[in-house]
Amino acid sequence: MNEQPDESDAARAAALAGALRDLIGVLKRRFREQGQLGDLTMSQVSVLSRLERDGPATVTSLAKAEGMRPQSMSANVAALEAVGFVSGAPDPKDGRQTILSVTPAFTEWLKSRRAARQDWLMQALQSHFTAAERDELAHAVSLLKRLVDL
Repeated sequence: MNEQPDESDAARAAALAGALRDLIGVLKRRFREQGQLGDLTMSQVSVLSRLERDGPATVTSLAKAEGMRPQSMSANVAALEAVGFVSGAPDPKDGRQTILSVTPAFTEWLKSRRAARQDWLMQALQSHFTAAERDELAHAVSLLKRLVDL
């Protein structure tokens, strides 16, 4: 039987939501620090993440997905091409378009950054948390997975 939450329960839920949001933001920043993004901007990282996750795309479709002007996206793509993280090939359906993809160099770079973040987190868990606390965190992770699946 579902009861209507009282005001104090709603206030606790609101406080928890704010605390989780803040904590996740701090954790994301710590991961970025450990991953050593180098000279990449957050826009460039976002473009690379999108290409890695969603696959090849045109400048126009990337700009639309990222909420940017195509000219701004072109500048981001040019910078990523210059460092060897993105390459383009003619669109087989429309030769005027270029299909952009991440390169093997980017894949290797990303793999090393992910390994650095994973290593930092593993070391932090082992050196600063007891086995019982790690068990609590494992339970919290299962709860967060439920939250993500809503």
